[in-house]
Amino acid sequence: MADQLQQIEKVMPEDIARTFEAAVNVFQGKTEHMDDLLKNGGTLLRKVSKNFSSTQLILSVAALAVISIVIVKRASEE
Repeated sequence: MADQLQQIEKVMPEDIARTFEAAVNVFQGKTEHMDDLLKNGGTLLRKVSKNFSSTQLILSVAALAVISIVIVKRASEE
């Protein structure tokens, strides 16, 4: 059971691909994918956070927040 939980928490290439795909869609102006970006980005961040120091974790959350703000601002200008 512990091996199965460890396998679930590993970062899979699909996690990165889904996050990147959602980011590209939102960047292209398809704001309906913003929820996907936040969900996939959060999942990816949760999975890698076990290997991060607290400083790296804070900086990664801040980077995700800044990206989200820029995307929302850009979408509201259109």
